[in-house]
Amino acid sequence: MQTLIWNQLSQSEQQAVLARPALGDSQQLKNTVSGIIQQVKEQGDAALFELAQKFDGLDLTSLKVEQAAIDNAADELSAEVKSAIDLAHGQIKRFHDAQKTQTLTVETSPGVVCELHTQPIEAVGLYIPGGTAPLPSTVLMLATPARIAGCKRLVLMTPPGKEGQIKAEIRYAAKVCGVDEIYLSGGAQAIAALAYGTESIKKVNKIFGPGNSFVTEAKQQVSQDHAGAAIDMPAGPSEVLVIADDKADPDFVAADLLSQAEHGKDSQVILVTDSQAQANACQQAVEKQLAQLPRKDIASGALSHSRVIITESLEESVTVSNLYAPEHLIVQTENARALLPKLENAGSIFLGAWSPESAGDYASGTNHVLPTYGYTKTYSSLSLADFSKRYTVQELTEEGLNSIGPAIMALAEAESLQAHSNAVGVRLQKSKQGNE
Repeated sequence: MQTLIWNQLSQSEQQAVLARPALGDSQQLKNTVSGIIQQVKEQGDAALFELAQKFDGLDLTSLKVEQAAIDNAADELSAEVKSAIDLAHGQIKRFHDAQKTQTLTVETSPGVVCELHTQPIEAVGLYIPGGTAPLPSTVLMLATPARIAGCKRLVLMTPPGKEGQIKAEIRYAAKVCGVDEIYLSGGAQAIAALAYGTESIKKVNKIFGPGNSFVTEAKQQVSQDHAGAAIDMPAGPSEVLVIADDKADPDFVAADLLSQAEHGKDSQVILVTDSQAQANACQQAVEKQLAQLPRKDIASGALSHSRVIITESLEESVTVSNLYAPEHLIVQTENARALLPKLENAGSIFLGAWSPESAGDYASGTNHVLPTYGYTKTYSSLSLADFSKRYTVQELTEEGLNSIGPAIMALAEAESLQAHSNAVGVRLQKSKQGNE
């Protein structure tokens, strides 16, 4: 990890230091993904079978995972793993249950009642990455709030493993959460199938879940097509920023940095500290712990474009963090909560020495599906609200319309929309006649 002194950098150099790793040739990526989406739209199931053979070397005979394979997953797992999934599900359910909202009713003036209602999205697609580390935890993070929100169809898509099967952990988590359908497909083609449907897969209204650059690009493209599907957020390679003072435990800091570095070579980790001694200690701890990791080659790739930034103060460290806008933000300082009001951009924040990022990834109860690549400046972490849509209701009495009607007519006529004015005027006229 490269070490840099923040105040010795020019503004352009500071921007470069906080830049994410390049995602490759963006135009080539767009063209490739566009071609895959078009193939799925034209060929349906046949495209999914062909692309599974092309990209995964698998000759699938069926896309849908049979119910028996889902039901039997429990028999393939140890009691310890099942217990861990059950515990995590309970924690996530508890936190997201608390996010339920009631209908909001406001009488804005006598006889004018306005309401805000929440309704579940009918059908949702849940994309679960496969790749180097299948993620049953993501099943819990997506399916649990979807079920709580009341979505009618939960459709899960995930890349098949080398044997053309899905890990038992994923199948068991899906069973626990009440997923309705599971299909074998990954990458951009899975997103296209969810967005447009195939012979076997009925299209969904909104797609959720993280993925690689192909998945992220596919989500962006289908969300821009009125015939496609909405998406949760832009979610690309994982990232973490740690703010540490001289009181932080360097072993804890190193462990948190490596926990994200092992996600993938395109991940990025950043340490921001106002202590040169802490920076040195953390670097040493990272090297020591890295040597023990089974995925050290992947983590090393991520570390090659990661940074240690030394600042003059904690306040400046906060400024750096807000500029970077990390997916995960860990605050390991003497009084971590005191910094919370100043932290403006982060997907999920972990306060204090005993709050590892892993807790949020698995079992604290918060959602681990978060915006990355600086999108935390405008997007939020996944929550129950993302699986719902809101609509308003208004109900006016004759008295209410008489009260605000003249103002409505005046505004409509100011905008040269006479029919709008008339819709009120004819009512006011009849009201006047009825009261004479």
